[in-house]
Amino acid sequence: MGNFLFDGSEWDFATLDRTYAAIEEIALRDMGLDVYPNQIEIISSEQMLDAYSSLAMPLMYNHWSFGKLFAREETMYRAGYSALAYEIVINSSPCISYLLEENTMTMQALVMAHAAFGHNHFFKNNYLFRQWTNAEGILDYLAFAKRYIAACEERYGREEMEAVLDAAHALMDQGVFRYRRPPRPSKERVLEKHRKRAAYEEEAYSELWRTLPAGIEPPAAPLTPDPDDDSGPDMKLPEENLLYFLEKNSPTLRPWQRETLRIVRNLAQYFYPQRQLKVMNEGCATFVHYQIMNRLYDRGLIGEGALLEAMHSHTSVVFQPGFDDKRYYGINPYALGYAMMDDIRRVCEAPTEEDRDWFPAIAGSGDAMAALKDAWANYRDESFIEQFLSPKVMRDFRMFSLFDKADDGVYHVAGIHDERGYRKVRSALARQYDTAGDPNIQVVGADLKGNRTLRLEHRMNRGVPLHNATKEHVLTHIELLWGHDVRLEEVAV
Repeated sequence: MGNFLFDGSEWDFATLDRTYAAIEEIALRDMGLDVYPNQIEIISSEQMLDAYSSLAMPLMYNHWSFGKLFAREETMYRAGYSALAYEIVINSSPCISYLLEENTMTMQALVMAHAAFGHNHFFKNNYLFRQWTNAEGILDYLAFAKRYIAACEERYGREEMEAVLDAAHALMDQGVFRYRRPPRPSKERVLEKHRKRAAYEEEAYSELWRTLPAGIEPPAAPLTPDPDDDSGPDMKLPEENLLYFLEKNSPTLRPWQRETLRIVRNLAQYFYPQRQLKVMNEGCATFVHYQIMNRLYDRGLIGEGALLEAMHSHTSVVFQPGFDDKRYYGINPYALGYAMMDDIRRVCEAPTEEDRDWFPAIAGSGDAMAALKDAWANYRDESFIEQFLSPKVMRDFRMFSLFDKADDGVYHVAGIHDERGYRKVRSALARQYDTAGDPNIQVVGADLKGNRTLRLEHRMNRGVPLHNATKEHVLTHIELLWGHDVRLEEVAV
C-alpha cells in the first residue's frame, strides 16, 4: 500500500477523513477554490431514492407527487433499468454532500472532490446563486416549511392542503422573480413582525377554541400592511411573479394558504438559478474532480487501480452519444460543460492561432484557473456558451445548425464548420439555454372593487401560443387561488 490513502474498495470513516483532508489541501491550496464549510453524510440507497423524490432537499414537506416519483424511481432501480446517483449536493451553508454508502472508496473520493469542492465552489461564487438564493438560511427555512405544512394538514385536512399545494406547484415556473430581487425585509422587521404576531395570538387565545367542532377556526393574526408588498390600490403591474401576486392580493385566501404560497414560491426562487446553470455547474464539478484525482495520483496518494476506476467513471459521465444512438437524449451537460472547461485550460496553456483570434483575452495567459474562476463567477449557461464555445469543441462534438420553418418540407443547414458557421452554431446553441424562452405570463389587471376578474397576458415568444389543454388546466389552478374569474390573453410581441 505504501503511502496510499486507501487500497481496495472498502472504506471506513477514518479513511474518508484522511482522504477528505488530502482532497481539501489540493482544492484550496493548489487550485485556490473558495467553498462553504462542508458537511459530508453517508446515506443508503433507500435514502438516496427518498432524496430524489423530494427535490433533492434534506428536509421537505409531504406531497403526493414526491411519493409517486419515489415509487417510479424505486421500481426502475430495483428492476435494473436505472442506477442511483453517486451523490447529491445541497446549495447551503454548510454545503451538504450526500454520499451513497454502496460506493467504493475510490468513488467516495471522486464524489467528495466533485460535490464538496466542485459544486460547492460554484454555489458560493456564481453571481446568480449569490443574487437569488440564501445559502445560510435555506435549511432553517425548510425545517419551518415542513413543520408548518404538517400542522396545517392536520388542522385543515389533507384535501384542502393538497389542493393549495397542487395549485402552487403548477405555477412554480411562473412563481419567481426574474428581473428584480425578491423583497427581503430586514432582520429587525422580521423580528418585529413575529413579536406582534405572537403578542396578538397570546391576547386572542382562549381555551374555548380547543373544544369547537372541526371547521371553526380561531381568529387569525391580522394581515398588517407591508411596505415591500405591491398590494392594494398601489400594486405595481404588470407583475411577472404569479405566486407572489396571488399571495399578496387574492381576495379569498386565508392566512395559512397565503403562507403556503409563500413557502412554494421561496422554493421556486431557490431552484431558479439551477435551471440556468446546469452546464456550467456540472462542468465545473467534473473538471474539479478530474484535476483532483489526477493530482492525488501524481503525488503518490492513490494507486493506478484507483485512478483507472475514477477515469472509467469520469469517461462514462462525460460520454456524448451520437444523434443516431439509441441512448441519445440531447447534449449531455456534463460532456459539454467539462469539454468547455478543459478547452479553456488548453487555450490558456497551449493556444493555436485560431484560439488567439477567438479568445485574445485569455489565449496563452498561462493562468487557466484564473480564467476558469472568472467564468464560473460571472456567467450563466447561455452567456458562457456564447462567449467560450470554441471551434475546436464544435468540431469535436460535430455540431452544425439547422434552419426549420413549419411550412417547409425540408430542413436547411444554416451553420457548418467555417468562420460564419461557427458563430451561427454557437449562437443557436446558446439560445437553447436561455430561460427567456419560458412562457412570459404576467398579471396585467385585477378588478378588486368590481367583479374581481384577474387579467393575465401571455407575451408569445416567436408567435408560439400556449398548449391549449395545459393552459386550461393551469388556469383552473389560478382560479382556485384567486377565487374569481381569470382571463388570459395571448399577444404577439
